[in-house]
Amino acid sequence: MTETLSPPLPAIERPWALAVRTSRTIWEIAHAIGGGPFHVVHPATFAENLQRMTDALAAEGVAGTVYYGKKANKASAWLRECARLGSGVDVASVPELVHALGNGVRGEAIGVTGAAKPDGLLWLALRHHCLIAVDAADELERVLQLAGELGEPAEILLRVRPPAAPDSRFGFAPEALNAAVRRCAEPGAPVVLHGFSFHLDGYDPVPRAELAAQLIGHCRAARALGHSASKISIGGGIAVSYVEAEDWARFEAGRSDEWFHAGHNPARTYPYHQSPIGAGMVTAILRHEIDGRPLADRLRADGIELLLEPGRALVDGAGFTVFPVLGCKDGDEHLITTVAGLSMSLSEQWKGSEFLPDPILIRRTDGADDPVRTTVGGSSCMEYDVLTWRTIQLPARPVAGDLLLYPNTAGYQMDKNESGFHQLPLPPKVVVDGDRWQVDTDYPIQEIR
Repeated sequence: MTETLSPPLPAIERPWALAVRTSRTIWEIAHAIGGGPFHVVHPATFAENLQRMTDALAAEGVAGTVYYGKKANKASAWLRECARLGSGVDVASVPELVHALGNGVRGEAIGVTGAAKPDGLLWLALRHHCLIAVDAADELERVLQLAGELGEPAEILLRVRPPAAPDSRFGFAPEALNAAVRRCAEPGAPVVLHGFSFHLDGYDPVPRAELAAQLIGHCRAARALGHSASKISIGGGIAVSYVEAEDWARFEAGRSDEWFHAGHNPARTYPYHQSPIGAGMVTAILRHEIDGRPLADRLRADGIELLLEPGRALVDGAGFTVFPVLGCKDGDEHLITTVAGLSMSLSEQWKGSEFLPDPILIRRTDGADDPVRTTVGGSSCMEYDVLTWRTIQLPARPVAGDLLLYPNTAGYQMDKNESGFHQLPLPPKVVVDGDRWQVDTDYPIQEIR
């Protein structure tokens, strides 16, 4: 039945993750928290990813700020790294903003995005001098009113609707954008227009570079009206690779319903191998030439700072998720392994897709390898609570007490869709630093070093 077995998709792992999962640390954590499931996060890798992006900006001579897209992962540990390194955080709700402030991120380093922000979020953002990406004319009027009441100017960007997405519900259309720029220039308007922002779907550096270049012209026009207009935010969408190119190509070339339990072959998945990625994609954006001139050159010439809002790319390689095995039974064509917890803790599964990198079996007791084929289900009563629909090969039959580790889950997988279904507790996040570890806390309990 080899035709029913998917080719392997081993994940790209960082050295810290390999060291933790092959040591006693993984069992210490599992024992201390009462089994699992649980998430493991590694702030040092986040800091490394962040440093590479800031270095990419500096290497091209471009002033810039990296804002961590907080929606990618709720752990406090990332926020403390942002505070320590002096980078920014991108938020879209009052709890996210409070969480960032509570972990030492200064308001001036926080960007507030999202559509139709409630007055409470705008008021708090204004009080802390956050940079607000204004999405529409009515929101601009609310910002101006609240700023006037507070007696302090609003620090804003105007979000631009991408020309390639005229039906998008986000951002100002061209005429409305021009009107908003003029509105901000009216005498007495309590606002500082710092520039413009946008967000694009997909992971192609070229359209990001080209739209950023167009917005340089908007900055010039805004400056003619007296605005500072010295910042352009290109949003997120910085690509990540989970698996090697050859493994992904082999999988995509032969993808078949036969590889998936009950034929559950997702119509669309994340592109698990891409190029360029991370800091390399930032470099590609800056070096892209428009009319023979790199974007970086244009930004430098006009004194414009480039803002980035990556989420997944900053937590790439910085975390994994562990599920204890509850049992394993024979199916018609492959085994069905059941683990503690829900597939909501691998969020792709509950939106019609699947997290495809291979899970790793960590066996409680040593034994001879006897490879088996299996899918992996969660412990709820729902037929569709499945962590891995794809038939995978493990080195041995899983047994109760073993652990199944899903690598590189920090970007959106861990907590985007987590739920207390069946009154199950949410998996805790465990912060690892060398051979030391502790449960992630909402706010600092000790001095940030």
